[in-house]
Amino acid sequence: MSSVSVGVGVSEERYGEWIVVRKDAGTHVAELVLDRPRAMNAVSSELAARIAEACADLAADRTVRATVLSSTHERAFCVGADLKERNSFSDAELGRQRPTARAAYTGVLELPMPTIAAVHGHALGGGFELALSCDLIVADPSAVVGLPEVSVGVIPGGGGTQLLPRRVGAARAAELIFTARRLEAAEAHDLGLVDQLVQAGQDRTEALALAARIAGNSPVGLRAAKRALRTGWGLDLRAGLEIEDAAWRTVAFSGDRVEGVAAFNEKRKPQWPGE
Repeated sequence: MSSVSVGVGVSEERYGEWIVVRKDAGTHVAELVLDRPRAMNAVSSELAARIAEACADLAADRTVRATVLSSTHERAFCVGADLKERNSFSDAELGRQRPTARAAYTGVLELPMPTIAAVHGHALGGGFELALSCDLIVADPSAVVGLPEVSVGVIPGGGGTQLLPRRVGAARAAELIFTARRLEAAEAHDLGLVDQLVQAGQDRTEALALAARIAGNSPVGLRAAKRALRTGWGLDLRAGLEIEDAAWRTVAFSGDRVEGVAAFNEKRKPQWPGE
């Protein structure tokens, strides 16, 4: 891992050859950048390991209030698993590689702050699962998304069978996974596979702007709200309300709550202590 300054208040760290993390101290927004252009960001063992490593560092950084997952490739967010690498694996090697691949998707899914995927071009298979692991997906009209794994003899293995139904319902997810079909941006937006459809070439810009708006709020509150949303999903109402109450208690007695109430009454912008 190497670290450099790339502008006023902005730092950049590179994890291996293909992952970059930029942090803006002014906005408290981090950007996790997929930068394997020659393979359209296909998720190889090395790329997966570096995603997991970068996510572990982001999760531990209390100064980061929101994260954007983006791509440097002009025609792809991520095309999924590196099938050229997979083609060389024996069964034993594929089995040994599984925890590495899984850690990449889990790393994104378990980031404690709100996360936004900035999607353009192809986001297929594992690439779309990386986006699904985020809280929100911003896409431009070039986006093509889908989970086509059954067409090559596997199933979604980065959380797709669990995350897609939570977005679009069980029957719609089944249709999309069983048919392996790809959806262009407009249909994906209509069905709820992406949350915001923006002008061409503006997915990263709009995702960063959205992240900055989110990051203006209490970092303690943001993490607690995400925890309640994620943990309570699918539970019965009574159990969900208990999850919410536990999350509320982590915020109610925090410095952020004290500052937020004081700032409101004093008609000024909060200066969040983040604790």
